[in-house]
Parts: sequence; structure tokens; C-alpha cells
Amino acid sequence: MDRPLLNRRLAEFGTTIFAEMSALAVRTGSLNLGQGFPDADGPEEVREAAVRALRDGRGNQYPPGPGIPELRAAVAAHQEHFYGHLGLSYDPDTEVLVTAGATEAIAASLLALLEPGDEVIALEPYYDSYAACIAMAGGRRVPVTLRPHPESGSYRLDLDELRDAITDKTRLILLNTPHNPTGTVLTHEELSAVARLAVERDLLVVTDEVYEHLVFEGEHLPLASFPGMRERTVTISSAGKTFSFTGWKVGWITAPAELVAAVRSAKQFLTYVSAGPFQYAVAEALALPDSYFTGLRDDLRAKRDVLAAGLTDAGFQVFRPTGTYFITTDIRPLGETDGFAFCRALPERAGVVAIPNAVFYDHKDEGAPFVRFAFCKSIEVLQEAAGRLKALASG
Repeated sequence: MDRPLLNRRLAEFGTTIFAEMSALAVRTGSLNLGQGFPDADGPEEVREAAVRALRDGRGNQYPPGPGIPELRAAVAAHQEHFYGHLGLSYDPDTEVLVTAGATEAIAASLLALLEPGDEVIALEPYYDSYAACIAMAGGRRVPVTLRPHPESGSYRLDLDELRDAITDKTRLILLNTPHNPTGTVLTHEELSAVARLAVERDLLVVTDEVYEHLVFEGEHLPLASFPGMRERTVTISSAGKTFSFTGWKVGWITAPAELVAAVRSAKQFLTYVSAGPFQYAVAEALALPDSYFTGLRDDLRAKRDVLAAGLTDAGFQVFRPTGTYFITTDIRPLGETDGFAFCRALPERAGVVAIPNAVFYDHKDEGAPFVRFAFCKSIEVLQEAAGRLKALASG
């Protein structure tokens, strides 16, 4: 056929970098610090809740389109418990929608809320599905670049650049905090500025908050809690990162009823429903005591510190994350400038797999010297990786 089979909107994406690097890890027997999945399952009582649901026949057939009532109630209770002091609460019947993970929630939100040609602002670098979902919805992505500040050791949002990026064609801001891949947690000042701009320019905001419980310094502040934002914000989270069951693909959105209805209109023609028995298990997981959530955070903070120390010893410049599963590093102190070439050679050089950050950028040159490592692994794996990476320091 003369015409390409893949449509023009998706032609630029190809196979994800995660598939490529995970295959490289298997082929070389390397430690996979590329893809962000834990190397151990989450709480045993949550897994047993899924088994119990399967045996009891709950969710083995199509669950309700919006999600089972128990999970919608648990999501609403979770939001009230953790963010009620900020003024957030949601009606489980009309303001909660269960999705096939956060990825479907993002796709359904953009497909529902965008018209072809609408501009979407996203913070660059961004998770690769953002660009693909914007493209599938016929939108035009407008990146606003987070840049590292060597003095503070973190990435920050340039509020002037954000303001300048908004045009009469801007429909929506796609926000991610805590931020993958940089590990940045947006501050109260940054979020307040985003909120003011959204209200001033009458913009919708879709917020990806899947790492909400993985904030190591400070606190997570949902954008929907800021003045004027509840009525214009679709908040997304999921069970994968919080409970270490990434394969279950159970996510959700919370938003005003009219926004939930719009997103549900798109979602029903994607997966329709998914993960029936797992929905019951996640409903129980969300009711775990606060000690579970603080323990998860403290465990990941300790793992961050182990890997950060190992990467520093190996010669990387390390941008210490304040949230998420990930550490971004600069490879230029090692005499390298091309993150793709570095990551493709790293398994043979050191037996470790990482991800080149340039894949998360429209402005590839901005991300060229940065490489992302995941620390959601056992302490033993991280210590082994740190030992292997020391070979880089010795040349």
C-alpha cells in the first residue's frame, strides 16, 4: 500500500523506550532501573482481598461502567481523609470515575475535553504517554520546560515561561506533581500561580497525581484545592504506585459531575470496564491505616538515599528528587553528552539499565545529557547497582 498504515498523529512515537530498555535488560541480564515498577508485590492483605473477590465471584463479570460503588466510595473517603482539611470532598456517585490505570484516565480526559487544534500545555520533560494522548485527541502540545537548578539540586517551573505559553488557543494544562521523570514536587507558590492563570484564562486542568503518597520533603497539595480550581480540574491517581500492584491497572479520576460525565463518555468506548475483582481489593487498600502510607514513603525515601549516594560515588551529578520513584542525573561529569548512547551502552559497561530523559522532551537538546534511574527496587538490588556503577568512575 502506498499510504502508511500508522496515522500521522502517532507516526512519531514508535515503540516506547521502556519496551526497548526492558528488553535490553533481559537480553544482557542487567539490573533494570529503567522502568518504574517495584520488584516486590504490595501488602499481602490487599492481594488476598483480590483472591477473595475472585473466589466469591465479585467482579468476574462486567462491573458497573463508573466503577464498583465500593471503590468509588473508598476513593471519595481517601480524598476526604487526606485532603479534607484543604476543602476537598467528592460525591462517590457523581464525582468519581474508575479507569484502567492512570494512563486510560489521561487518554479519556484528553479525548473528551479537546477539540482538534486545541493547545495543551505540559511540563517538559513529561511521561511519554502525554504526548501520544494529546496527539490522539487531535490537540497540539505546547511544552513548558522544567530546568535543573544546580544550586538547589532540583528542577523548578519558570512561571513567566508558563504564562507566555498560554494563547487564545490554549484549552488545557496537563500537570504532573509529584513529577515524573524529574522527581520535582511543585511548591505552593508554583501551584498558586498555575491556579491563578487557569482561572484568569478560563482553562481546564488535568492533574496526574499518581505519586501523591511519595513525597519525601514537604507535602503534596492537590491543585483542585486551590481557589477556583475544583470546578475546572480533573484529578487523576491510581493504585499502581501507592500499593505496588502496577499490573492491576486500577486508576480513577475525581472531578465535578459535569467533567466526570464528559470523561466517562470517552472512557466507555476505550476499555468500557476493567479489573473487576481488583477494584474490590483496591477499595480495601485505600482504607489501610495511615501507618501504611507513611511507611511506604519512608521506605522509598531510604531507597532514594541509597541510590543517590551510589550515583554520586559513580561520578554522576545527581538531582535529588523530593518525590516519585525516580532520580535524574547529569552524565556530563562522566565525559558523556548523549543520553541515548550512554543508556544503550550502560548494560555492557556496568550491568545496569536506565532511561535517557531526552525521550521525554520535545526539545531533545534540553534533555540530551540527562538520564533517569528508578529506585523502587529492593535495597539489595540498589546496593548491587551502586557497586556496579562504580566502574564508571574508574573509567
